[in-house]
Amino acid sequence: MSVHNHSGSLLQRNADDGVSISRATSVSRRSTMSRNQALIKKNTTPHDLRPSDVLLERFTAWKVITKQLISYFEGIADIENNTAKELTKLGAVIQVPFKAGNQFLGEDGLQDVYYNIRDKTRIIADHHANLGKTIEGSIVQHLQKLHFEIKAHIKNVQNDTGKLATSVAREREMSTKGISDLARAISAYKNTPMSITPKEDPYCQNQIVLKQLQKQVNEENALQKSIIIMQQNSAHFEEGIVRSLQSAWQTFDEWQSRMSISVQDTWRTLGHNFAALAPDREWIAFAARSDHLLDPDTPLRNPEHIEYPSKEDPSVVPVHVGMLERKRRFTRAYKEAYFVLTPAGYLHEYASADPVKQDGPIFSLFLPACTLGPPSSATTAKSHKFHVEDKKDASGLQKTGVFNKRGGHAFTFRARSHEELMEWWNDLRMLVARYLVASESAERSGPIAAAVRSAGYISEDEDDEEDEGSSIEEEEDMDEYDMPNDTVITRAHDDAEAVPAYSHPSRDTGIEIGPNGYAVSHFLQCTLLISCLAQFCARQCVISL
Repeated sequence: MSVHNHSGSLLQRNADDGVSISRATSVSRRSTMSRNQALIKKNTTPHDLRPSDVLLERFTAWKVITKQLISYFEGIADIENNTAKELTKLGAVIQVPFKAGNQFLGEDGLQDVYYNIRDKTRIIADHHANLGKTIEGSIVQHLQKLHFEIKAHIKNVQNDTGKLATSVAREREMSTKGISDLARAISAYKNTPMSITPKEDPYCQNQIVLKQLQKQVNEENALQKSIIIMQQNSAHFEEGIVRSLQSAWQTFDEWQSRMSISVQDTWRTLGHNFAALAPDREWIAFAARSDHLLDPDTPLRNPEHIEYPSKEDPSVVPVHVGMLERKRRFTRAYKEAYFVLTPAGYLHEYASADPVKQDGPIFSLFLPACTLGPPSSATTAKSHKFHVEDKKDASGLQKTGVFNKRGGHAFTFRARSHEELMEWWNDLRMLVARYLVASESAERSGPIAAAVRSAGYISEDEDDEEDEGSSIEEEEDMDEYDMPNDTVITRAHDDAEAVPAYSHPSRDTGIEIGPNGYAVSHFLQCTLLISCLAQFCARQCVISL
């Protein structure tokens, strides 16, 4: 641009000098400047000698974006090729025929479906591989060829316009030199007109400048025509670039759509094959050829129908079963449970009557080591109960409490009715060491009864009225040591012996006797009296039995 501006300034100075030489000639030249010259000045003056740089920048940008699209399709090709490899590996996961082939049908079964999965997966892999090859062999190569053509076009622009621009620059330098020589000749003509040579004649120098300017303009016009032609060629070439890119994408779209349709059809075929398999086909075939499956109509086994040795042995059949209420003789609260009387002589207590829920007895009483009390009266007693006392730790309970001081425990059992009471009592009577029976009711008299009454103890019938709904501990109930007067001790397995006669205690026993023949009703004396008389009577009764 500096050279062009410089040549313009020289031309302007030459025009100014022409005004001084021949004003008429300069005026005619300015008046004849046409619109075309103004257009030429407008299009050439503001620009550099290399206007092709704009085209070079544009097609360099086209080269970059074409390279990007090439990389894009190369990436798609890599993805398709990798997908094909992974699907091929995935198809190898399905191993048919099955190793456990005897478990499934050889044909028209699940194995056929798995064969289709393996084969169709390989077909899908081939579709992806073919698309990758198409992209690499067709689309990418086409874009690479386009990329090479763009580079060639850039080179052509550089070569064609570059030479002309160089020539224009050289001619402009020559024009500048000629104008400078003309200015020196005119100066010499004005200062020393007698010493100028023919070559220094301003006329001759002006002819040289005109000739050089004509040559310069011809070169500039040639450059301008070349640039215009290059612009037109570049426009057509750019259209070709766009069409090539569109063609590449259209080719990819067609192949990718074709591949996608094929892959979708293959997946759909696999789905239809899987759905066509009846869910019970394999099982029906397996059940038909297997000899170890159970018949669904086979009845379930009943434990009651199982026969085993000693199942009907008399020792395993219970003597009596049912619900009873039990309590210790020190408490008033009864607890109902399920009891079983066995031929072995045990009275077992269970938490439930259901055999399935019976883990084991929660209470057991060995009756051959126990004494069975008399049953309550059906007419006078308000509850249906009887007492059992063991003397040899028959219950298996921990030896604590009052009874252990005397070597045993006492329990009271209550039934729901008198008939049920008698059934239990009669069965228990056959297994206990001894049992007590109630004789006819008689008026209790004598020193023991008087001592008991004076001490404030209640009778058996009075105790029945207070059994319900209370958990307050009471005094010891009746046992073999403090039995009522209407009770007779009976051994279950020995012959009865004569009962010795009862004798009053002598005065040397230490018991204070009142004037009426009974013990004095002092609390301490009554307690000692009851204890001594009870032990004495118990020994006499045992001896008599």
